[in-house]
Amino acid sequence: MSRRLTVTLVLGMALSLVALALSREQDAIAHLLRPDMSALALKGALAVCAGGLLLVMFREKLSQALEFALFWTVIVLWLVVGYSYRVELKGVADRVMAELVPDVRDVEVTRGMRGDFAVSVRINGAKLPMVLDTGATSVVLTHEAAKAAGLPLEFLNYSVNVDTANGRTRAAPVTLDKLAVGGLTEREVPALVAQPGALHNNLLGMSFLNRLESWEVRGDRLKLRGYP
Repeated sequence: MSRRLTVTLVLGMALSLVALALSREQDAIAHLLRPDMSALALKGALAVCAGGLLLVMFREKLSQALEFALFWTVIVLWLVVGYSYRVELKGVADRVMAELVPDVRDVEVTRGMRGDFAVSVRINGAKLPMVLDTGATSVVLTHEAAKAAGLPLEFLNYSVNVDTANGRTRAAPVTLDKLAVGGLTEREVPALVAQPGALHNNLLGMSFLNRLESWEVRGDRLKLRGYP
């Protein structure tokens, strides 16, 4: 079909050119005195044939050009709409991302049956249980936990007085290379190691909590938030 249409358009162009050439051989004065409607008609036919021939010859490229133009028109429209409603869209995106990808810099802990917050931590790679103690000025480890974390127990100096549920005891100051709670990781954290048998639970104290952007207790939930 397209081949037959192309041949027809070519023949139409040829006939139009011949007729236009013949029309120009008419009397020049008569051509100036009256409008030559036949010449105009022939020129129109020639334009139609030429346009049709170009459309047939380049219809695939024209289709691709139209698709390309339509694609970028849609993109530009989306950008304009997105910029116009950027504040609303950001709020929606933040809420969606908060549901799909929880912020690893936020950690929530539920209060336990005994009324305390049991927190699972990693100290120098060792996974250890701790209890939140906002009254403790420092992170405090039992002797066993310090051993599991690979601290040099033979070099500890128990020179700091501490008060525990079992009374006053002495502890050794240390620095923890890495302390992580969920996605919250702090390095070079000051801590204390209690004497053997003096402490039953590891305490997550203020030397870690003060490193955070914020922490709060609401009802039965403890929320820790680190800096971005």
